Amino acid sequence: MTKTFTSIGVTTSGHVTTVEIQRPPNNFFDIVLINEIADAFEAADADPNVRAMVLAAQGKAFCAGADFSRRNTGETAAPAEGPVRHLYKEAVRLFRIRKPIVAAVQGAAVGGGLGLALMADFRVTCAEGRFSANFTRLGFHPGFGLTATLPRLVGPQQASLLFYTGRRVAGEEAVRIGLADMLVPLAEVRSAAQALATEIAQSAPLAVASTRETMRWGLADAVERATERELVEQEWLRQTQDFKEGIKATAERRLANFQGR
Repeated sequence: MTKTFTSIGVTTSGHVTTVEIQRPPNNFFDIVLINEIADAFEAADADPNVRAMVLAAQGKAFCAGADFSRRNTGETAAPAEGPVRHLYKEAVRLFRIRKPIVAAVQGAAVGGGLGLALMADFRVTCAEGRFSANFTRLGFHPGFGLTATLPRLVGPQQASLLFYTGRRVAGEEAVRIGLADMLVPLAEVRSAAQALATEIAQSAPLAVASTRETMRWGLADAVERATERELVEQEWLRQTQDFKEGIKATAERRLANFQGR
């Protein structure tokens, strides 16, 4: 029986499956979305006809992270409470997929949304793409395994710069520093990602899977370990006045007045 999804769409063309996040315009994540993406990828992973996958999104953002306007609901809350702790545990499933994934990042990939983008093997983006590990601007510790994945891509020095400042990186700079792999016009982001996935799918699937396993050896375990550390740090930081001020300032679109307490 075909699984019914509420937050994503799934299509397959040739040997490529495309999973589309369907929560425009911002595509905020929660445990439902993460589980659906993981379920779809695991199904494609088990399908011998599928050789590569694309993760795309409707709307202006790829994934703008958690919806802090709903932070008291328990599912999109700051990543420390029970349901969100479970969300980050579930996200580790994404890193255990065996087949290559290409992310089509047409807009903002912020916070946990950046973590979702970095789960993929490759990222295709455009000038309008925006990448940000904005956690410290919220008075918070990075999550979604980013302390493992971001240094792996851009090196520890550049990762530290992005973490400490919380700055937004546009598409051109993202490609320059290795955060993304291809820069194309906005209208071509998804088709270019699918073309790259198709090119990968033209290689011998067993050889690709074997090579990928070697290249990403230990990554899923490293993400799982990083997630444990991240959750511990997030838990106590969530109790601080700085975190409350960071969330308030973000909602009010102003610079936070942090006091270090």
